[in-house]
Amino acid sequence: MSRHRVGQAGQIDALGSRIAVVGGEEIALFKLTDGEVLAVENRCPHKGGKLSEGMVCGSAVHCPLHDWKIDLRTGQAQAPDEGSVRTYAADVDADGSVWVETAERPDAASALEAARGAGTAPASASGREGRP
Repeated sequence: MSRHRVGQAGQIDALGSRIAVVGGEEIALFKLTDGEVLAVENRCPHKGGKLSEGMVCGSAVHCPLHDWKIDLRTGQAQAPDEGSVRTYAADVDADGSVWVETAERPDAASALEAARGAGTAPASASGREGRP
């Protein structure tokens, strides 16, 4: 896991959001009314709407495109909709800095070498979904 400083809690209004880009991933940061900051992938599982542009209600955000309700703690869409987004551990330290944890992602060369050992090439290396 990698920990990244992505801003200051004071830069996010209550029930508002900000976007952070970490390792090429767009992450939506949301501040709840109690000051808790939650972080999720900034893409609705339905049609890819930017969740950071949605309305926060409690600990959920409503996608601005088709009103899917996404739980900001679990990343799960509320029934009857199905799907989920990645969630990220987020915390605010004593000076108000917001930190987000992301999974380590192997670089392309490491992924290619690992795939060769397994007999397949990853989609990102070949561009053809695991076919060498």
